[in-house]
Amino acid sequence: MIRKFLSGLKRAALGIVLLLPLAAAAQTSDKPFSNEQLDQMLAQIALYPDSLLSQVLMAATYPEDFAKAVAWSKAHPDAKGDSAVKMVENEPWDPSVASLVAFPETLITLGEKPDYVRNLGDAFLAQPEDVMDSVQRLRAAAQKAGNLSSNEQIKVSTQAAPAPSSSTVVVQQAAPPTQVIVIEPAQPQVVYVPAYNPAVVYGPWWYPSYPPYYYPPPPGYWFSRTVATGIAWGVGIGISNALWGGFDWGRGDVNINVNRYNNINTNRKIDVNSNRVNWNHDPKQRGNTPYRGGDATRQKLEKQRDVGNREAYRGKDANRDASRENAAKALQDRGGGGGKDLSRDASREKAAQAMQDRSGGKVGAPARDGGANRDALAQKTAGADRDAARQKAAAADRDAARQHAQQASKDNAFKGVNDRDAGRQIDRGAASHKAAAARPQAAPARAAPARAGNRAGHGR
Repeated sequence: MIRKFLSGLKRAALGIVLLLPLAAAAQTSDKPFSNEQLDQMLAQIALYPDSLLSQVLMAATYPEDFAKAVAWSKAHPDAKGDSAVKMVENEPWDPSVASLVAFPETLITLGEKPDYVRNLGDAFLAQPEDVMDSVQRLRAAAQKAGNLSSNEQIKVSTQAAPAPSSSTVVVQQAAPPTQVIVIEPAQPQVVYVPAYNPAVVYGPWWYPSYPPYYYPPPPGYWFSRTVATGIAWGVGIGISNALWGGFDWGRGDVNINVNRYNNINTNRKIDVNSNRVNWNHDPKQRGNTPYRGGDATRQKLEKQRDVGNREAYRGKDANRDASRENAAKALQDRGGGGGKDLSRDASREKAAQAMQDRSGGKVGAPARDGGANRDALAQKTAGADRDAARQKAAAADRDAARQHAQQASKDNAFKGVNDRDAGRQIDRGAASHKAAAARPQAAPARAAPARAGNRAGHGR
């Protein structure tokens, strides 16, 4: 009996030893949180609209700023929406944190547990894809339990999950979701924040050892309410630009709507041409809160931010170059196409060579000053071409005007032939010509200068 007991104890001990490496493999420096921990943590916020949830995750990576924003909201309980965000525009907080003062209930409820906020931010920094997969698992469970569907407050839609890019290395403890559930405000400019008990809304919890967190709104505030079952909705908060974040579910990224961001963060605008850019954590804004993983994590995040900034500005330069190319092509098209430009260039080069030959150069010989002379000659030739074109156009205009005037005179002359007055004028003109013909001819006027010139010549 004792031998059987000892044998069973050895097998149990061996099983524990075999399980320890698996548990250790689930949590590494790159993935400090297991799926059980992520689901437990995210159950509190997974049913928020996508735009609000993305900004909560961003803001949680700055725990010190988050705590300051909580204190500000407590001191200004009536401030909410875009107007509240404008009130903190000059605060040195990260814009993702400043945006949350538009939703004081959310900010204060989460801020009551600073350790939760820090762990949430650390999880999002280290495992963004795993965090987003956890959100999808939770939403699918709530939908299956009948507690997540479209209504007057939210619009719920289901989409096929985009395939990960070929460069993405997938190392997960569970298969990624085959579809994504998107939650949006039913009215884009009115946001309702759900209040719910995670222990109820998702149905039977699948990790008994990791029950979900539930942080009800703290008592004593105007927005406090009790949730027994299902989801409760508070008063809708009107916004225009306070929410500028969103998820790229296929890539595990958070995007920034640049237009909305710049409209609300007028003192810290993003200078890029694209309307959407990927969010990158700013280690300089972290303050004195250490990272999970220490300096190695900080260096990694700094590198990611530098790469993201270079990509954003590279995209801006590419847009500028493309615009220049399009403008050049448009000019070429207006000029008649590439063949015409080549012919014009050939004519200019030929004219420049001719000018060089007239000035003492030889045909085919290079200019003394190299490219500078050729450029100068080309410019001079181009100017001559323009002048010649102007002169030709002016001459054509003058000829047309002269022909028009002659035609008008002719028309006027023949217009009065049958008139009585015109007939009299013609008769008088004929008589005058006849009288002039009868008079003796005078000496040519040019004879006098000739004689004067002879006298001057004799005088010398």
